[in-house]
Amino acid sequence: MKNKQNEQSRAAIREIHIEKIEGDLVGLHGYQQALIVFRFQGAVVGQVWMPVNESRISSAELRSSAQAVAWPVWLKLMARPPVDSRPLPSASVVVCTRNRTSDLKNCLLTLLPLVEQGHEVLIVDNCPDDDLTKRLVSKYPAVRYVLEPIPGLDTARNRGLRTAHGEIVAFTDDDAIVDDEWLSALLKNFQDPTVAVVTGITMPLELESEAQYWFEITNSFKRGFLRQRFEASTMDVIAAGQVGAGVNMAVRRSALGEIGYFDEALDAGTPTLSGGDQEFFYRTLAAGYRIIYEPAALVWHRHRRTWEELRYTLYGYGVGVYAWWTRALFIEGEWLVPYKAAQWFLEYYVRNLIHSFLGRSDNMPINLAWAQLKGVLAGPLRYYQSSHQIKKQNTGASRKMRSASLGGHTEDIQPSVGTDL
Repeated sequence: MKNKQNEQSRAAIREIHIEKIEGDLVGLHGYQQALIVFRFQGAVVGQVWMPVNESRISSAELRSSAQAVAWPVWLKLMARPPVDSRPLPSASVVVCTRNRTSDLKNCLLTLLPLVEQGHEVLIVDNCPDDDLTKRLVSKYPAVRYVLEPIPGLDTARNRGLRTAHGEIVAFTDDDAIVDDEWLSALLKNFQDPTVAVVTGITMPLELESEAQYWFEITNSFKRGFLRQRFEASTMDVIAAGQVGAGVNMAVRRSALGEIGYFDEALDAGTPTLSGGDQEFFYRTLAAGYRIIYEPAALVWHRHRRTWEELRYTLYGYGVGVYAWWTRALFIEGEWLVPYKAAQWFLEYYVRNLIHSFLGRSDNMPINLAWAQLKGVLAGPLRYYQSSHQIKKQNTGASRKMRSASLGGHTEDIQPSVGTDL
């Protein structure tokens, strides 16, 4: 039964350029369905799930499905901004990684053309168990390697921000690969000085397992196919997660003095497991800056392949949301957080669990819904635990700096920026 479910969940992923739909789409052996990603003038403008018949999808079916994205294409044509002749800002690309050298190699291969274009690529190796990543990066002399010994994705992100040379720092994950025009699409949006963060669209790199399929169905990284502008005057900043994801984002370094760095008590490698990017987006908007969601900036992400990995990931997402909302309440003074948290708890997490229990086919499996709900309940306490852990790390780093200074020299040790409740 499980193998049959896996076969039904697997999906081929194919890119179709609307301008040149020619023959049938063939070579889909072993797939019952395909996720068709439609592109127009290079940008992703829509997607359609299509059945596969005899290992192919006919050109007539593709043209018919392309009509579903005709309106976004038309909007793209009408909203095309005038050509800006000003040079793009300088950029550094930062990849934070830990013990995923094989994934990182694939990522690096898509970043090397950016080095040739004059951009900086920086790999931040976060508390690794071995030197495999360092040895990999050493094969590419133009790529910078930095070791960050303190565990935590936000700690690694902050190290990247402090170490990078570019005006703009673009982030992607070690288990993602970037599209050819990814960086330039992000950078074009920083011509507006009020924009501090730009996010892009993230599509699945593969859908070869039931876990990958369900992640894409229930927790996809994409935020639509049209460019969007977010600012505090037109949205609820507590819902900052809707602006994008950390796998595909860029930050204006000069704005960090007002926004602050990532909260190192949040995200992977800490008890909170996630939430660092969402909390950073919140403070960006609260500081009066704009965030742009730019679907022309595309990365492809390899979702977790096993069911256990997926369940733990969704548990972590539940923890992260309520952890950063805990910070927003007690540190930032967002007194509407309890109302928003209760509303979201009932309308999303409890609703998902009930629908899953009732066997609704359009909802996530019950063990995934339960994992998210358990994460939500753990979120506030985990932020408290994580913030105290960061405080101890800061104290240890400060003592080391004082000790080094008393010995006649100082070391380049940056204290963490997590906050204590």
